Amino acid sequence: MAATGTPVASPPATASGVTTEQSRVIWLLLTAAFVAILNETTMNVAIPFLIRDLGITAVAAQWLTTAFMLTMAVVIPITGFLLQRFTTRQVFIAAMSLFSTGTLVAFLAPGFEVLVVARVIQASGTAIMMPLLMTTIMTIVPPQQRGRMMGRVSIVMALAPAIGPTMSGLVLQSLGWHWIFGIVLPIALVALFVGARWIHNLGETRNAPIDIPSVVLSALGFGGLVFGLSQIGGGHGSDPDAASTSLVTLVASLAVGVIGLGLFVWRQTRLQRSDSALLDLRVFRSRNFTLSVAQLGVMSMAFFGAITLLPLYLQTVLEKTPLETGLAVLPGSLAMGLAGPVIGRIYDRFGTQVLLVPGAVITSGSLWFYTTVGTDTPFALLIAVQTVMMIGLALSFTPLFTASLGSLEPRFYSYGSAVVGTVQQVAGAAGIALLVTLMSSVSAAAGGGLEAGAAGTRAAFLVAAIISVPLIVGAFLIRKPADQPEGAAPIAH
Repeated sequence: MAATGTPVASPPATASGVTTEQSRVIWLLLTAAFVAILNETTMNVAIPFLIRDLGITAVAAQWLTTAFMLTMAVVIPITGFLLQRFTTRQVFIAAMSLFSTGTLVAFLAPGFEVLVVARVIQASGTAIMMPLLMTTIMTIVPPQQRGRMMGRVSIVMALAPAIGPTMSGLVLQSLGWHWIFGIVLPIALVALFVGARWIHNLGETRNAPIDIPSVVLSALGFGGLVFGLSQIGGGHGSDPDAASTSLVTLVASLAVGVIGLGLFVWRQTRLQRSDSALLDLRVFRSRNFTLSVAQLGVMSMAFFGAITLLPLYLQTVLEKTPLETGLAVLPGSLAMGLAGPVIGRIYDRFGTQVLLVPGAVITSGSLWFYTTVGTDTPFALLIAVQTVMMIGLALSFTPLFTASLGSLEPRFYSYGSAVVGTVQQVAGAAGIALLVTLMSSVSAAAGGGLEAGAAGTRAAFLVAAIISVPLIVGAFLIRKPADQPEGAAPIAH
């Protein structure tokens, strides 16, 4: 499948219900996703180092992550069009070419501004790759095997978070931050060349239109919201003019975001009547899809903000090295990957609640623990809690991805994948912007130093913990879609 979400007619030839050729395509897409995630997770550890090396503030530095996620949020809605209009091979080559170009620019970047531009280019490629992977899996894997496949996906996708921070720590201490991208670049180029040679087209394309006003409204809406959130606390200080300017910028940005999103939704509801929407919102007619996406959004907002805060806390408050920071998240990522196959089999057999309920409780409980950290919190205890939280996330992400997309008709898979990716990235970007800015503001108000840094960290984690509480309620409402033949009518919601 490349474009339409139309089921593939070739008969299954492996235990997973897909042909050998289809299985090879999935693993190539997983390899590309691994490279993109490896790149993203290396930055979490590198940000405190870049703050010192480039002479920038924590609020400015978080844009290296937020700009990446925001770009994905702006580009991902367009992937619904791309997956309809272009072939699997064309979309893959475009995505990996953009990512490789961005990685090269980052490797050669002379300073902060060029590095941010490079991250935007990288994100443009990543944004295309992830919906392509998810749509392909949903199209060619039989419903009764999807949880198991998603479990296998989690192994690969957990290896990158496991390797990324540790690799980043080693590189930062020995080679410098440029080589974080220098090491990723050849891997990306190999994935590009192998994929261009091996990937064949799965399915048919159609002459789907692209609506430029929708692209503009999407950028204004998501960009305005996240930029506005990043301004929270930006006017902190004794200068009343600076505080006033920051407040005006915050309000104006949020207003642009809300209005832009409102107009975007209005335009999509009109265009989808003629099947020409950039992002077909009829996917939200499925109650199960809507609940799953909402749960994923709340989890992403708390989680992405938290995993950005933790490296900052470890290096600025506990004064750990980048390598030690990377090693701190290694056990959790490995545990998440090893749990993936088991979680996938449990989902296929027992459904969602047996996974989502404990997953939500574990994730929320871990975030509440982080509200108690200080300057003397044992390093080993932090590693243990981080590992437990990652297991909680593993219990949540596999059933949420599978149940959300499995609740849709096959013709809506590409749009559903785009919605899932958009919500995840926007919520994550908002969480990072809000929590990092809050941490910086509280720390500055407390006068600076280690104790002030700990106070800022606790305040930010408190917000993340509060955000996570609705996850426990939502976990009881989401269910596994009934297995159905490909191409059948959607289940009742």
